[in-house]
Amino acid sequence: MDRRQVNSMLAAAAAAMVAPMASAQKKYDAGASDKEIKIGGISPYSGPASSYGTIGKCIKAYFDKVNAEGGINGRRINWISYDDGYNPARTVEMARKLVEQDEVLFIFNVLGTPTNSSIHRYMNQKKVPQLFNATGATKWGDPKDFPWTMGWQPSYQSEAKIYAQHILETKPNAKIGILYQNDDYGRDYLKGFEDGLGEKGRALIIKKLSYEVTDPTADSQMVELKASGADTFFNITIPKFAAQTIKKAAEIGWKPTHYLNGVSVSVASVIVPAGVENARDIISCYYLKDPTDPQWEKDKAYLDWLEFMKKYYAGGDMKDANNVYGYTVSQTVVEVLKKCGDTLTRENIMKQAANIELTLPMLLPGVNIKTSPTDFFPIERQQLVKWDGKKWASFGKVYGP
Repeated sequence: MDRRQVNSMLAAAAAAMVAPMASAQKKYDAGASDKEIKIGGISPYSGPASSYGTIGKCIKAYFDKVNAEGGINGRRINWISYDDGYNPARTVEMARKLVEQDEVLFIFNVLGTPTNSSIHRYMNQKKVPQLFNATGATKWGDPKDFPWTMGWQPSYQSEAKIYAQHILETKPNAKIGILYQNDDYGRDYLKGFEDGLGEKGRALIIKKLSYEVTDPTADSQMVELKASGADTFFNITIPKFAAQTIKKAAEIGWKPTHYLNGVSVSVASVIVPAGVENARDIISCYYLKDPTDPQWEKDKAYLDWLEFMKKYYAGGDMKDANNVYGYTVSQTVVEVLKKCGDTLTRENIMKQAANIELTLPMLLPGVNIKTSPTDFFPIERQQLVKWDGKKWASFGKVYGP
């Protein structure tokens, strides 16, 4: 056997050894392969929270952008998103379909507190990530008892405490009226607000009323709150009811100091339907750049977002902050998947999600994304904003750790 044959045999043997080693470096769970990453989503494309459906559409658009640019480590994202109509029973049905029939790698950004609550235990029993929920319920930050679930946006309780703190600082003799949605979402905000007021401050609350998400309006509650003599209003409502209550307050001539929860700051789905003048001086909290704020019109991050919208989601409303939300939460999950490399297992997805530190372009200055194995609250910083008749104007300090 001559030297050339020997070298050829050695090369073949080396290649045979390298091939299994290379394949061994790749590790997949159901929903992942050399070519694809299958991700499940559930959004309210219909029903009382349908204004949030644009988030799911924006996520699809962002994944289209990622795929057009070569995917993630060469793999295309296959986004399978279903409509639950903001109905928890339907959410359970869709989650089972995604996990057991579609065999997605994980479920991403399911919208709503009652809807996510309905699949919370199921996802953890199945050990399938329920990642970056589109809700600020405090329960999503419990890595000890629910290690497969993580939120994304600031918690409702931490946000509500900011409003309580602001009231105590600026209006210590306030007479507070509260309207809240009668479910886990509404009660979570309510608890944070009452905790923020403290035992003494809770005496400032003179009226608390709730509404059901299936109610046609909350008009009667607004009339009752005005009649109570409340001069400060904490409005814990999703966009449909937020727009209605702002409009009703104007109709009945009730002008309290008005605090609106941050999940309803969208200009397109809340402020415009309510009437831009009717919303004047409403105070809220936010952590993303408002696409209607002229201070960002020459900002590179905003211009990049605008270019993305025009190219990949031209049918989306450029005034809707929910489309900034969808864009930014998508960037977050893409970073997690990049960090996973060729180990696309459910366990590694949660491991990487629990070890991120990011500053993304459309977050407000001073706001970042940071997690650890014991901290499942990615965004914990936000700023007070006030509607000035044309835009949400930020004021004061950035709250948070």
